[in-house]
Amino acid sequence: MRIFKKATDLTYFLQKRRTAKKVIGFVPTMGALHMGHIGLITRAKEESSLVVSSIFVNPTQFNDPKDFEKYPNTLASDIDKLEAADCDILFIPSVAEIYPDGAAGSVRYDLGMLETILDGHYRPGHFQGVCQVVDRLFKIVQPHQVYFGQKDYQQCMMIKKLLSILRLDIRMVICPTQREATGLAMSSRNMRLSDADKIKATAIYTELNDISNAIKKGETDLVVLKQKAVNALNSQGFKTDYVEIAHADTLQLLDKWDGTSPIVTLAAAFLNGVRLIDNVIIA
Repeated sequence: MRIFKKATDLTYFLQKRRTAKKVIGFVPTMGALHMGHIGLITRAKEESSLVVSSIFVNPTQFNDPKDFEKYPNTLASDIDKLEAADCDILFIPSVAEIYPDGAAGSVRYDLGMLETILDGHYRPGHFQGVCQVVDRLFKIVQPHQVYFGQKDYQQCMMIKKLLSILRLDIRMVICPTQREATGLAMSSRNMRLSDADKIKATAIYTELNDISNAIKKGETDLVVLKQKAVNALNSQGFKTDYVEIAHADTLQLLDKWDGTSPIVTLAAAFLNGVRLIDNVIIA
């Protein structure tokens, strides 16, 4: 695996491979890698001639500076995992490489309603920061296809919107959420959980599945289902930001279900200061 730290060096290297008709797959990450990330690398390897991954903890997407400071840094272990997964190229830029002119005053993206709901509401500015860094990374790597995990459902919707705004011909591949044997969605933030809290955190997935099962049995009044899930999580020691049900294609929040539209249940909750998210798609 080749490692690059300079954007110009990576762009030059990839341009030569692109001229040779190599199909470039890209897996952007913030490090603290787990098997969910490795699953993205594996999928990219199956569909690409050359797989690029990046590790960059993006400061502009953290609305809470303390959250940024606590984000896990496991670079040596991450490199080992990527090498074992046969990743071809790793890009590890500095903040100055990604934001040579500084992050302040960067372009704003017209994300519409997507930026005002769910994590957009509870983490103001977060998705602008996500789009800033992804836009910059796309310009550097210029991939043919990019890979993200379904666990970050709203983020995936944002990246789709960004691709449309920038008019980029990049194929976006969304891979299913990878889970622990307990059902807990794999996340870099899980590293901050105690063993006991990792077991407790599975309650989020349990509540989302309970909603899914109720809807599949014919429940159409979604307000009661959402509030019941919030109450259940809070009673177990979570501080719940939201449990919501939305149209799976538009993320429009729903209080009623028409019985046919594809929907997704989503949740975000804190457990002992660690913010966890999850979702379950109902076809």
